[in-house]
Amino acid sequence: MSKVLKFPIHTPIEFISGGHFISEKPWIHTKRNIDSFEVIIGTNKTLYIEQNGIKYEVNPGDVLVILPHVEHKGYALGEENLSFYWFHFYCPGYYEIIDEATMKKEISIKSLIEKEHESETFIYLPIFYSPNSIERINIMFSQLLHIYQSNYYTNHSGHYMASLILIELTEQAINQHSTGDKNLNSLLEWTRIHALENITVTSIAQKFCYNREYLSRYFKKKTGMTLIEYIHHIKISKAKDYLTSTNDSIKEIAYGVGFQDEKYFMKLFKKYERMTPTEYRTSYFRTKMNNH
Repeated sequence: MSKVLKFPIHTPIEFISGGHFISEKPWIHTKRNIDSFEVIIGTNKTLYIEQNGIKYEVNPGDVLVILPHVEHKGYALGEENLSFYWFHFYCPGYYEIIDEATMKKEISIKSLIEKEHESETFIYLPIFYSPNSIERINIMFSQLLHIYQSNYYTNHSGHYMASLILIELTEQAINQHSTGDKNLNSLLEWTRIHALENITVTSIAQKFCYNREYLSRYFKKKTGMTLIEYIHHIKISKAKDYLTSTNDSIKEIAYGVGFQDEKYFMKLFKKYERMTPTEYRTSYFRTKMNNH
């Protein structure tokens, strides 16, 4: 399964340098180990490059991410007139490497449940993939090179333009993993609206004329999570709102989001948020006070 680079983008990345490499004769990439990220976008012929023991053929329209502190090198000679765009950058904070299934689950939760919580937005950049609209990327990259070579008063322009490229790459990666299924989108929206009621997988299946077992398999395949997990995420997301905007007791909030068993609600909350409802409420207000 393909790997994905993930890091927060609440501040721009630090753009270091970039260019358009064109070989005048057959060429092979040198062996090296760098401390920054590098994005390579194929524009002509095939670049043969190996990273961490994995061999890649970067063709026109392909995007490869070179990771910091990981040895990479060419493993075969590229043809004359081989060319590619490249740029180096540092990410603004921590980063992690996740798999596609995790990315799909996270973006499903983000886009379908937590649109109102925009404080933490992430770049999701597959280590190697082919965006559907590479022309948009190439245009943006030309703009980045223009900015880089124009000796602007502030180098922040390069940081923001490079960040926009990564955001565009993320959007295209996410769109490639979206379902594009109108029936599923209707089901998701109906479930979101009615999640605080006493709905079950069986009742949802009956509502949309599905077999219960088929619906469960179908939903898991399309979204990366089970239907029950989706319902739970919606309930917990709403509970977080109540915890930070009301003085209701934990029992009242549990009932308010559709749980008749307060202890079960607390167990689920800790499973998804890694802290109890009380700890979450205390942490939220402590943060608000410290940031005042």
